[in-house]
Amino acid sequence: MFQNPLIKIPFRYGLIGGVLGSIVIAVLYYLGRHPFLLPVIVDFRIVIFALLISFSLKEVRDYYFKGNLLFWQGMVGSYVLIVTSGLIGSFATLVLARVDADFVPQYVGKLQQQMAGYQKQIIESVGTEVYQQQLAKLPGTTAWDLAGDYFLKSLIIGLFLTIIISVILRKQTN
Repeated sequence: MFQNPLIKIPFRYGLIGGVLGSIVIAVLYYLGRHPFLLPVIVDFRIVIFALLISFSLKEVRDYYFKGNLLFWQGMVGSYVLIVTSGLIGSFATLVLARVDADFVPQYVGKLQQQMAGYQKQIIESVGTEVYQQQLAKLPGTTAWDLAGDYFLKSLIIGLFLTIIISVILRKQTN
């Protein structure tokens, strides 16, 4: 299975993406900017995934598939990369939370401050009951919750990028 270039090449790039993502998580945290409190629109994974998906699909298309890349091949290759990178970043999150005991409490404290600061806007959009439930659940947040959040957001970010890049890079020669 790992001999198939559609798996092997994106897997290699996924390893690179996972390591880069792990480094960015640690750097942001130690610079005082908690990586899990960044808005999705400025998430570092957007840039990392876009570049790595493009490079891996171009390599597969040009060097292994003789210039041909079907949409489904782009989707499969991209998701191998995204899942690999997401799993490594999630694991790094667990390790960082284990090494630095303030990682999760700092996240909880800062998120509580944000929720209190934007209480009116949040209540208007989701309602008082949901706001109170989320605020009550927040102290129970664990490193596993953050790792799962990282992985899930990686899949969601990756889905949009994968579709766009797979369409752009697909190519069939006759």
